[in-house]
Amino acid sequence: MHSRLKLRVHITEPWDFARHNDGREELTGWTVDHEIAELEEWEIHLDLGYTLNDVYHGRILVSPRYVGEHLTKVLDAIVGFPVRVAHRGDNEWHYVMAGMVSIRHDPDEEEHQEEII
Repeated sequence: MHSRLKLRVHITEPWDFARHNDGREELTGWTVDHEIAELEEWEIHLDLGYTLNDVYHGRILVSPRYVGEHLTKVLDAIVGFPVRVAHRGDNEWHYVMAGMVSIRHDPDEEEHQEEII
């Protein structure tokens, strides 16, 4: 069984993303693509989707923002890793946003781990 990597994506571009999405600048979700080292892009299934240009999106595709980088660096990043963000349109992925991706640590899980220790 694949392990889900929980992620948080802070959208930095377009600058008015939050205005169109009830003030939310962050998207949360999960991926299993991190298990395949050769992948240069990860598909993230969102916990709560977003609307852009009156179209709802429940999944995004992220890739490194800079040439020569690899998404696995997010596993070692302290504050996040710069990415390009795409959504599906016309049955193809279209890169339309930029942001920072980081590993999501839910407070509920942290409390549960402290109880185990």
